[in-house]
Amino acid sequence: MLVSTTTVGGHVHTIAPQASGDRRRRRLHSDEFKAHAVASAAQPGVSMASVAMALGINANLLRRWVRDAEVSPGGVAEGTARKALPSSEASSSFVPVQLPAPVTPASDIRMEVRRGSTTIVVTWPAALATECGMWLRELLR
Repeated sequence: MLVSTTTVGGHVHTIAPQASGDRRRRRLHSDEFKAHAVASAAQPGVSMASVAMALGINANLLRRWVRDAEVSPGGVAEGTARKALPSSEASSSFVPVQLPAPVTPASDIRMEVRRGSTTIVVTWPAALATECGMWLRELLR
């Protein structure tokens, strides 16, 4: 029996070859392998894509394992299927946040324009900000 090996972070993982036949079959990964892959991807400065390439798996599969590990408190969930949260757990995860009151824009645009020793103060309605910008552009030419 031939076995391929890959090395990631000093650990050697063996993956048994799939039975060759007319049909492609999905590879099954042990929970230990998934946990190691998730832990490797969680290291600072390490990309999920590089971990996935080193382990010989698809990066999207690793992202799913990481997401499942974040959802389930016990680490990587049994299998790779996502488990739906009961409604009581889903509602308890909502955290209400008090938003600050909306800032009302100033009713006027006020600016000081200096040219040499001359300074003028211009007050312009905020509702006409586009026209103010065009006027200022012409003034500064």
